[in-house]
Amino acid sequence: MASKRDRSHILVPAESWRAREDYTPHGRGGPSKKPGAPPSGRESHGQALQLAIESARTLATQRRSVAAVEIPGAIPGMYLEFESFPGWDLALQSMEKRRAKDARRHVELVAVTHADHADEGTAAVRTQRATVFVPDGEVGHFLEQLEKYADTTPKNHGERRHEDVYDRIAHVRLAALRGLWTDAPEVFPASNDDTLWWEVWLRRTDGKEVERLQAYCGQVGATLSPRRIEFDDRIVTLLFASANTLAASLDVMGDIAELQRAKETATFFVKEKPGEQAEWTKDLAARTTPAGPDAPAVCLLDTGVNAGHPLLEGSLAAEDRHACDPSWGVDDDGGGPGMEGHGTEMAGLALFGDLVDVLASDAPVVLRHRLESVKILPRVGSNAPELYGAITAEATSRPEVQAPSRRRVFSTAVTTDGRDRGQPSSWSAAVDALSAGRSFDPQDNGLKYIDGHEDAFRRLFVVSTGNIEDLHLQRDHLSRSDVEPVHDPAQAWNALTVGAFTEKVVIRDPEWIGWSPVARTGDLSPWSTTSVVFQPAWPIKPEVVFEGGNVVSDEKERIRTHCDDLRLLTTYYKPADKTLVPTWATSAATAQAARFCAILSAHHPDLWPEALRALVVHSADWTEAMRAHFDQAGGRTARAQLLRRYGYGVPDLDRALWSASNAVTLIVQDSIRPFLDGKMREIHFHDLPWPAETLAALGGATVRVRVTLSYFVEPNPGRRGWKTKHRYQSHGLRFEVKGPTESLDEFRKRRNQSALDEEESRPDSGADNDGWYLGPRARDRGSIHSDVLSGSAAEIAERGTIAVFPVTGWWKELAKRDRSELGARYALVVSIETDDVEADLWTPVASRVGVEVAT
Repeated sequence: MASKRDRSHILVPAESWRAREDYTPHGRGGPSKKPGAPPSGRESHGQALQLAIESARTLATQRRSVAAVEIPGAIPGMYLEFESFPGWDLALQSMEKRRAKDARRHVELVAVTHADHADEGTAAVRTQRATVFVPDGEVGHFLEQLEKYADTTPKNHGERRHEDVYDRIAHVRLAALRGLWTDAPEVFPASNDDTLWWEVWLRRTDGKEVERLQAYCGQVGATLSPRRIEFDDRIVTLLFASANTLAASLDVMGDIAELQRAKETATFFVKEKPGEQAEWTKDLAARTTPAGPDAPAVCLLDTGVNAGHPLLEGSLAAEDRHACDPSWGVDDDGGGPGMEGHGTEMAGLALFGDLVDVLASDAPVVLRHRLESVKILPRVGSNAPELYGAITAEATSRPEVQAPSRRRVFSTAVTTDGRDRGQPSSWSAAVDALSAGRSFDPQDNGLKYIDGHEDAFRRLFVVSTGNIEDLHLQRDHLSRSDVEPVHDPAQAWNALTVGAFTEKVVIRDPEWIGWSPVARTGDLSPWSTTSVVFQPAWPIKPEVVFEGGNVVSDEKERIRTHCDDLRLLTTYYKPADKTLVPTWATSAATAQAARFCAILSAHHPDLWPEALRALVVHSADWTEAMRAHFDQAGGRTARAQLLRRYGYGVPDLDRALWSASNAVTLIVQDSIRPFLDGKMREIHFHDLPWPAETLAALGGATVRVRVTLSYFVEPNPGRRGWKTKHRYQSHGLRFEVKGPTESLDEFRKRRNQSALDEEESRPDSGADNDGWYLGPRARDRGSIHSDVLSGSAAEIAERGTIAVFPVTGWWKELAKRDRSELGARYALVVSIETDDVEADLWTPVASRVGVEVAT
């Protein structure tokens, strides 16, 4: 355990302790897997595919000729849907053909989906489907390739016959509306005549895409939302129509790329409880000192906040209350039935934490952060589906205009549902874009996606995982949480996503005799959703958990949610009626996490949002109840699944703020240029100010090193297979630590092929896998990676060099949009800790860096 935490963390200047080198990764080797010729043979198969494409072209022409709609400026064409043989992916890269002068005439991959098929008694086999827009006059791209594919004469040297493309394709057909549907299959409208709000993703080509869609809506009687959000190559908006009405657009215009169902926000129910609480509130207000106007703020994106509450009025100025739509007002009355007061509840937690503990104390409360509020939900009765990515972007801009120099943490506990299962949405992509420093310009009633610049303003978002619905709560709550995916936008890569755990297990109220808490102390709250069902490539969510309360059950396994002994206490939105109200679930956990981040920001004013997020995760640990599950896990694969349930555990504020003599934390903030001209560009070697002599003197004592790497990616959200240029993330970063027996030069050459001399082979000095608790396969997901390395002090003494290097992303594949030259920021947090309370690891590190050491 650590001795008293009373030492500052040590900020290590990157330029003094980091070497930058040109980088070429070592090849992985091994042949690529290919499907081989189809059973019918390539000649027959190629002719069948040619015939199918010709038939699709004829049908598309016929449908267009009878259509009663004509859109000025639209490029006629057709949408083809390709389906793979079971068990194989399509060669998506080869399905496109770009034209330099007119993007409207691109042969463009627009949507990729999967389907699982299983005969009775057999395992499911996945097929992949890809929808491609083919403008008139461009179908020859496929027909000419298929003619070569079907050729049975001997191949000439270097001749391409595209076998790896068409060996994978089982069928091709004219796409229906479902061919552009990238949402969950079960939410596609049951009837083609049902009208609903669609989330429409448009190909971004000539700047007139929305104008053409507006013209179409005007001719067919559909309604187009005034809000939209623009990404680099996609524009997202909402449209109200039936499937039949929307389907006709595919025959007359080629602007639509993909379709999803518009999302509505979840309902959070708050039970009112009468009681006299004014004296408690008055006492706490009297011993509270608010932070000054320049202090960091938690900016709540919620239902508004009623600032007249005596515990909030000193920390929330009138000018810091906003609404996305001025007609909504700024008071807390938004979100629909059951949501009234939600924003004010979150405000109390974001400022004080759980009021149970604060009210029970008589100690002074000196606040170091303030509040801001942006109302993102309209009043009752106006709660139609919204494009929440655009709402969030607009909400973000309002406090930044009002107080541009204030440091802030954005917090939202407003979520929708979990049907994305980790796949990015327009909302989560907007959160990622805003986090990475992009800005949105509300000109012409739309929201323009504007390129950032070298000093782009990064933002830290704290987002709730979302709750399991009351009806789905059960006594075996862990099994339920493991199949309930986090709700949109909690899958955002750059957000700090917060789940709920609980230590509330003591029931004193006699009303609840015969009822027991469902979750045991220290375990996941029954409300919390997880990322256990995500595909492995998607981020670990939540990253951390905070107190979210508990529920009760009886011997008949009935569940009740309103036992106040197992809930938190916060501020009520109608203080004239009462001042305090119980609250619970992942919303409550998220507000507390935002408070944690704001306190960190006040304590560490020079740290970037990437570093604040890193410190929160770095300070987290699993409770005894959580660790018991990890101890029973059979290896790293099972640990990886538990990581998707609990994240990295419960953050410790003392650990996040302070080091100790035997537990020193180093923080590096740096920027790397990942790519150049479609190739890897550079690698960083941080030869840290390591307490090597002190560690060596400890000999065989156990030492723990924790490494956390945090960075923000730029999103590429269209659902087009998530590979090569269609990857979601602009770039990825990874870390690796020098082995205990290899020299620095061997480490460099093992990690970087460019460091090898001519004809020199890669050193066989071992990989950095031994001793890590999670290992790279589990930790290297998303855009924050954290792991603990345990070993003897003598071994750890030799491991003071850490490499940070890029892995691929769409920046690498799309050189014209590559922003590597501006640098990709990252934060590297490293702690060294021993249980020997007499050991002093902090002083030798501080001395080498130049930090003043008290004597």
